[in-house]
Amino acid sequence: MNDRILTLRNKMAGLNIQGMIITKPVNIKYLTGIDAEGILLITRKENIYLTDSRYIEYVSNIITPFDEIVIDDFKNISEDDYESFFMFCENVGFEENYVTYATYKKFMHTYKINNFVEAECLMDKLRMIKDDGEINNIRKACEITDNCFEFLTKYIKPGMTEIEIAKKIEQYYLENADGNSFDTIVASGENSSKPHAIPSDRKIEEKDIIVIDMGCKYNGYCSDMTRTIFVGEPTNDQKKIYNLVLENQKKVLDEMKDGANIRDLTKIVTSNFELYDYDLVHALGHGVGLEIHEDPVLRTTNDNNLKEKMVVTDEPGIYIAGNFGVRIEDTVLIKKEKNEVLTKSSKDYIII
Repeated sequence: MNDRILTLRNKMAGLNIQGMIITKPVNIKYLTGIDAEGILLITRKENIYLTDSRYIEYVSNIITPFDEIVIDDFKNISEDDYESFFMFCENVGFEENYVTYATYKKFMHTYKINNFVEAECLMDKLRMIKDDGEINNIRKACEITDNCFEFLTKYIKPGMTEIEIAKKIEQYYLENADGNSFDTIVASGENSSKPHAIPSDRKIEEKDIIVIDMGCKYNGYCSDMTRTIFVGEPTNDQKKIYNLVLENQKKVLDEMKDGANIRDLTKIVTSNFELYDYDLVHALGHGVGLEIHEDPVLRTTNDNNLKEKMVVTDEPGIYIAGNFGVRIEDTVLIKKEKNEVLTKSSKDYIII
């Protein structure tokens, strides 16, 4: 049987869940490789993928006999069939962070489920630990991102707009990867003080600071990197903030490994920022995989530990409203003793 589905079944057994309905597309893709409309049913005896006739041929080419997944067309399923899927299941799980209440009620009625229970974010937890194939895809996405950034350092010139630069990044990713992994942030001058600024018609000017948050997808897997660069020699204030952010980003990197406590890692930054009257206004980082934002989220309220083969970001930032901001971010593979920084672009002062 498909190893990921087998792992899921073992975890379900530990939660006393005998069946599960999986509808979130990225979770279906993770378990089966299928990237099409449909529903995956994990029943006591079978794994069943329900879709419609438009996707039957595609899905049939994706699934192998080893996967042990039955493919069926919604049109072939009778009311009795729906009722029989989970007939002998005491508890059936659902994705509580994805399924709406309306869908919950619909599934209860359609499948005649006796006890429809939250699966305790089971799929999110499974996806936190990457296998070697996933890691290789993320590593390649990060390599492409580094190459794109090197190109940008030679491409960006005063007079260009933020939108123009963001579109160039998108074009690069379309030509060299699967496209963007999220909407690119290019924020210059006073716009850089907004952590999630939207690229605008503002033109790059001399003495600007530019925050570029960028990432691509490779074979469906994401990269995420932020660099802050300068147009001309940075001011003393810009250097002070940049050095403080970089110092803290490196301190966290030094501590990121299997068993490191997420809350403690975040406190490294929050405590140090507070000494200089600054706040960490967003999470220190997040997981990266098939989605750009996955578990775990790195923040002071998360008392869990990092584990080997997690891929997370380390992205402290300081933002001075109406003036400028600095963020430095890497995508990081967690290992037993020492992490591997997958985004390798320079974090020295980059002056264009």
